[in-house]
Amino acid sequence: MLYFVFRQCDKPSVFKRFCMMYNKIKAEKEGDFLNTAEQTHQQDLERLKLLRYMDDDFMTVCLADNFEGVELILRIVLGRKDITIKSVRTQEKLKNLQGRSAVLDVHAVDSANKEFDVEIQRADAGAGAKRARYNSSLLDAHILKPGDDTEDIPDSYIIFITENDVIKGNEPIYPVERYITIGGNKVLFGDGSHIIYVNGKYRGDDEIGKLMHDFSCTDPEDMNYEELAKRARYFKKDEKGVAAMCKIMEDMRNEAAREAAKEAAKEAAINNAKETAVRMIKKGKMSFEDIADYTELSLDTIKELAGQAIKLA
Repeated sequence: MLYFVFRQCDKPSVFKRFCMMYNKIKAEKEGDFLNTAEQTHQQDLERLKLLRYMDDDFMTVCLADNFEGVELILRIVLGRKDITIKSVRTQEKLKNLQGRSAVLDVHAVDSANKEFDVEIQRADAGAGAKRARYNSSLLDAHILKPGDDTEDIPDSYIIFITENDVIKGNEPIYPVERYITIGGNKVLFGDGSHIIYVNGKYRGDDEIGKLMHDFSCTDPEDMNYEELAKRARYFKKDEKGVAAMCKIMEDMRNEAAREAAKEAAKEAAINNAKETAVRMIKKGKMSFEDIADYTELSLDTIKELAGQAIKLA
């Protein structure tokens, strides 16, 4: 049809102008896409400059397979020089078939088979006593294999490195242990389960103070410990490391977008089910139990919707 019109008008320049306009619009759209991608990349680079070990995503990347870095942290926090790490896993999911699972920031095992869970927590609310208890119990459950004697279970350490002094005792480290009360005396229970809180605000002139400085440091050149600085330097300043970190941030964005889409779809499905339930309630031809079964909403939700429908009637 367009060819016929152009032949009738005998104006090939019209078609030429149309093509030029089309190509211009296409180029502008492609340019907008490239500009947006470049802007996002630049934003990632700026965010990367500000990342610290106190940011759990950055820490887990820097400590993945970083045996000497994990050894350094554990030796300083526990005040021991004899720790030799034989395995390190980051962002490890411990599944609980009977309830809530957990993801460990850094899970390490030493040469004596002692198990360590190092958690970074910036928000005070995420470092509560109950969470420490849960992580400890879940780690113990995964250590012991079928047929193992419970007396052979190795020591486990749950270590929370918190951005703030959540215990508020103005101390660098807070060891948590179980005790037996005998009369007026307290005796260490000695079950091998240890919980330790590390105060990220502490800046004393000692090993733990220097370590906490490094955890809050954005510039690898200002860090005290090379075991931590060299991995931070790689992901912040080396071309390959920066590219890898930007890819990780892109993947995190995509995952967040997928999760947001899932939540939106779930919410939309629930809203549709509620609208269907309200229509059924108003018709009055089905029992609340049948409506609940049909819409897959709880019976309490159906009763609540019925009450709202009566008020609006």
